[in-house]
Amino acid sequence: MLKDIRIIACIAALAIVTAQAQAQETTAVVGKPAPEFTATDSAGKTRTLAEFKGKLVVLEWVNYDCPFVKKHYGADAMQALQRKYTEQGVVWLSINSSASGKQGNYPAEKWAELVAERKAAPTAVLLDTDGKVGRLYGAKTTPHMFIVNAEGTLIYAGAIDNNPSPDPATLKDAVNYVAKALDAALAGKPVETATSASYGCSVKY
Repeated sequence: MLKDIRIIACIAALAIVTAQAQAQETTAVVGKPAPEFTATDSAGKTRTLAEFKGKLVVLEWVNYDCPFVKKHYGADAMQALQRKYTEQGVVWLSINSSASGKQGNYPAEKWAELVAERKAAPTAVLLDTDGKVGRLYGAKTTPHMFIVNAEGTLIYAGAIDNNPSPDPATLKDAVNYVAKALDAALAGKPVETATSASYGCSVKY
């Protein structure tokens, strides 16, 4: 009986390890090809990562109701980054993975109004209600930032900056990892800080 229990325990442990390994395989890894995805934007258009091959692409997980997101948008910090880099040819995709009924989830027709209110300037807002894209990339927080280079390789994943506070006053002295990574990539240089721990509200899957 004890032997059977041990065998069952070993099988269960193996199943957990296997599940973890499979989860890791579907999570974006810096230095490797960024996972391909298909999603519908707020205008009803189908978008894929592949359509932006040859361009730098920023993936920004967003939830406008999150205090940490409000920190960046309330100070016009996120919008300033969007404007600055899209003017240089960077594609900026804001992705909302909030499930139906969860904080931050809005119908497609509401998003144009929300974006206009904040004077945001992403290339598109992708609605990931089923969480497939978020889980594919391992997005944990809002904001959670990823950058894909022109060759389709993930070159940055993590926080937007080094100050995990919802206080807008901290933006002044914060090191913005996304801006530094984009500047390096645009200049053909390696990204100095390629990974960091994201901070913010949990993604509302």
